[in-house]
Amino acid sequence: MKLKCLPLFVLSIWALLFSWMFAGLVTADESSPNIVFIFADDWGWGDLGCHGHPYLKTPNLDRLAQEGTEYYQFTVASGVCSPSRAAVITGHFPARHSIHGHFATVESHQQRGMPDWLDPEIVLLPRLLKSAGYATAHYGKWHLTNIMVPDAPRPDRYGYDKYGVFNCSGEQMPVHDDVENSIAFIEQSVKSKTPFFLNLWIHEPHTPHYPKKKYLQQFAHLENEADRIYAAVLAHADARIGQLLETLEELNVTGDTLVIFSSDNGPEYTGPPSRRMTDDRSTGPGFGTFASVGTTGGHRGQKRSLLQGGVGVPFIVRWPEKVAAGKIDDVTPITAVDLLPTFCEAAGVSLPADYHPDGVSQLSVWQGKTTPNGERKPPILWDWRFASPRRPHWPEKAVRSGDWKLVVGRNGNPTELFRFPEDRLEQHDLSERHPEVVTNLKRMFSEWQATLPKSPNPDCFSKTRN
Repeated sequence: MKLKCLPLFVLSIWALLFSWMFAGLVTADESSPNIVFIFADDWGWGDLGCHGHPYLKTPNLDRLAQEGTEYYQFTVASGVCSPSRAAVITGHFPARHSIHGHFATVESHQQRGMPDWLDPEIVLLPRLLKSAGYATAHYGKWHLTNIMVPDAPRPDRYGYDKYGVFNCSGEQMPVHDDVENSIAFIEQSVKSKTPFFLNLWIHEPHTPHYPKKKYLQQFAHLENEADRIYAAVLAHADARIGQLLETLEELNVTGDTLVIFSSDNGPEYTGPPSRRMTDDRSTGPGFGTFASVGTTGGHRGQKRSLLQGGVGVPFIVRWPEKVAAGKIDDVTPITAVDLLPTFCEAAGVSLPADYHPDGVSQLSVWQGKTTPNGERKPPILWDWRFASPRRPHWPEKAVRSGDWKLVVGRNGNPTELFRFPEDRLEQHDLSERHPEVVTNLKRMFSEWQATLPKSPNPDCFSKTRN
């Protein structure tokens, strides 16, 4: 039947249905920025030349900081990789998806009450941007499952048009092919005049360490071998990042591109000489934790901790003429779950009506349209269930609300309260002086914890489970 033969009221109903179906759909246009999110692995707050490190050389990241704004109060959602990464692309605290630790073997997931992969069917950052016309790609570390889970979904199930990854199911991309692939993706996107979203999740400086001869020679003057290896590894990572930034300039899209650099958690602990070599099923053998000599810039704690040394990491935002250059913001609390709503607002993408992020958009703060005052209405919450028995006093839970951060150790001991930004290094416990604040923050955490799932989603279980 031809449409012109249909009654007018039927056509009206069809028009109404189509308007409902496509309500809120946003298509990227010329004003939509390209987005490049560079996420390092175990890169400590102190491991930048611009943060005063005595011998590390990071000229490209230092330049990125000079051309953008650094946020000293930024935190990630965990002291380890998988939950920290899940928070970025879900906009949720990872405990909402029962992701409390790193993805490893199916057996370990069963023992720890975790799924075997992040649910690919939920609302996700790359899919939101893809639906708005963005080209999407992910290169580098994945770790939203692991190589030991053979039937886990691949990155294309999460909304990526192109990918090359390791710590995944299926084929493992060589770690240093990350930027080469990223540049090819950018060039293709620019040629097709398509806005792009790129996750570049680099391996460095996680173990195994793979120093290149060229960079080892650059630091031959350092007496300690571990220092030479670590400096070479970071210099190589910085150089690759520089190649990507140079590509943006050559393609004349620097001004149209929002670039973020951060890290998934604080630096690894330095291992004994016996940890000289190590192996990884995804990336191969290399130097072990004896060469993990990263620094926190004076913050307490390191990787696996909810203290600032574990969750307070570098965070640089560059967007020419949109984000101030050469600025340091040591006041505004920003956290990883804020990235999804911020990126979507920058891209002009509406969030689904039935989606409730834990994060809030920080776009107005980044663009200087509001005055940072340390206030962030939703609290920042951390649920860490695998604190090392070797460090029984490290916190298992933490809350940040406004200027206050509460950390609580195993069985409630110790309980420490810190005030930001004046005590960013968490040196002065104020819990006895402000018991009412402690009580209020504990209540916030308990109320949130009551909303968390009791068990993982069985749709995210491997067929290899017993």
